[in-house]
Amino acid sequence: MKKSLFVVFFLLPLMAAPMFAQESRQDISVSGSMINAPYASGNAVQLHSTPGYGALVSYRYDLTPHSALELNYQYDQNQQRFAFPAGSYLVHDRIQEISGAYVRSFYFRNWNPFLEAGPAALMFSPIDDAKTTTFDISRNTNVGLMYGAGFAYEISPSFDIRAEYRGLVVKTPTFNYKNNDWRTNVYYNIYDPVIGIAYHF
Repeated sequence: MKKSLFVVFFLLPLMAAPMFAQESRQDISVSGSMINAPYASGNAVQLHSTPGYGALVSYRYDLTPHSALELNYQYDQNQQRFAFPAGSYLVHDRIQEISGAYVRSFYFRNWNPFLEAGPAALMFSPIDDAKTTTFDISRNTNVGLMYGAGFAYEISPSFDIRAEYRGLVVKTPTFNYKNNDWRTNVYYNIYDPVIGIAYHF
């Protein structure tokens, strides 16, 4: 009898571990990101941007095995050039994204492709350094849409590698320049590939 009880108590934690792993409904991921804003033109303003590099942190909560809600924060830096007939200005800026999304997942063994979309806010903040050629500007926040498609590859019950192509659709920034002279009046689609690792808990 004592041996049977010992076996039961010994096996119970081993049996519970996979059960808890299956009940995991949350994850947090950290990814490297590269923002690529395309050329934009309008209202006699031309906007060129260099690629920006940074990081994305995401929290995901599973509503069902195939659907989840996600919150994101991203930080990148790049340089933007506003050109006019009379001249041009350079702005070294930090881009911060706060977004939420609905995520739809699919499962094929260790592969987990997914699609997502939701609202996003992007904050464009000028950096006061030698890469910025005017200082009569301030932070500008634009609201738009985030969408994406990617996949996760499970390397253990707690970790997976996650890669995704993301898109951010927002109006081009103006940095609140006087009289809105930097306004193009157009939306552009910022390309945002990311790759990182997620932890499930």
